Amino acid sequence: MDACVNGHLIEALQKLGWDIVRAIDVYPEGTSDPVVFAHAAQDGRVFVTNDAPIALLAYTWLAEGRPFRMIFWPQEVYRSTSIGSLVRAFEALAAQADDPFSKYPVVHLAPHD
Repeated sequence: MDACVNGHLIEALQKLGWDIVRAIDVYPEGTSDPVVFAHAAQDGRVFVTNDAPIALLAYTWLAEGRPFRMIFWPQEVYRSTSIGSLVRAFEALAAQADDPFSKYPVVHLAPHD
């Protein structure tokens, strides 16, 4: 999870048993986005963020043919969506029969409140 992801969302997902590694668990605060993103990709993890600059980095990687997986939603979603709705969106994504990243490495999370 990127440092910008709401702590309440992280806690809720952890209580549901999600295996989460926060950026701060691996690197000191202020570590550059490309370093954190590359670490997640190298470890085969899904990078979760709502930070637009990292989304742009992902599209650069996509153009270069570099493998990664990412879940993204805009930060503005926090103003109009409950943490519970975000959790339900994550759970729905995980419950999909097919791999949500099989066709495209970026999943745009779309919570519904």
